[in-house]
Amino acid sequence: MKATLQFRTYIICLLLALPFGSAMADADAAKFEETINLFKNAGESGTFFDNSYGYAVFPTIGKGGIGIGGAHGKGRVYAAGKYVGDTSMMQLTVGFQLGGEAFSQIIFFEDQRAFDEFTGGDFEFGADVSAVAITAAAKGAATTTGSSAGASGGKKDATTVGSYHKGMATFTIAKGGLMYQATVGGQKFSYNPK
Repeated sequence: MKATLQFRTYIICLLLALPFGSAMADADAAKFEETINLFKNAGESGTFFDNSYGYAVFPTIGKGGIGIGGAHGKGRVYAAGKYVGDTSMMQLTVGFQLGGEAFSQIIFFEDQRAFDEFTGGDFEFGADVSAVAITAAAKGAATTTGSSAGASGGKKDATTVGSYHKGMATFTIAKGGLMYQATVGGQKFSYNPK
């Protein structure tokens, strides 16, 4: 009798939890779709969707520090527009930095070699890597590895100039906060296939 009551309680809890789990999954998927659409509509970053093998997108990366800083974010990896796995990013930085910020980030993979390098295990950007920053400022400047790039406008109308470096191109969109140091160098990624 007691076992039957426990089983019924378990089944009722499971049935009650299913709609919430589904709603959370839908909200999570919507968050990624919204971020992808932001990058599709933000100048040149939008053209990379048609010319890349795949991409990793992070709706929110939180970063903060006073001298020593850290950043963390969770993302999804796509190949040929299809969701293929999950990724997480961690970054530890030492040097002059102060404040905190939140930003969205996308990494485009030029070809399968770059995709395989990213998804093949623990991947890390070198210290010299930076991203094209799509800012809300009227006149912003950004840098991409090895060359300069311009950025202006808002989230939906920014114009950017970027290119692949070693098979990858990275773009960021500021979400809030103020921090004196904003690079992607030293970011470490892990990948788990779906």
